[in-house]
Amino acid sequence: MPARDRWLHADVTATTTTPAMTALDRCDACGAQAYVRVQLESGELLFCAHHARKHAEALEKVATDIHDETARLHEEEGTAAR
Repeated sequence: MPARDRWLHADVTATTTTPAMTALDRCDACGAQAYVRVQLESGELLFCAHHARKHAEALEKVATDIHDETARLHEEEGTAAR
């Protein structure tokens, strides 16, 4: 299994102290809505699902924590289709 598949779409534990992401959280790469928060020793980066997947391997090497809410995209798709 590629490194990026280990955390993208994985279940996010509710016991984390990281606040849930909102529509105001924007991707640092393109400005789209962010669904992944990557904590680094020097700060944090926010990514949309596309850029999180694109940079997953590199991010996994330097991140101290990765908060992934990309599963919400599938929930929202199901809601929008109704």
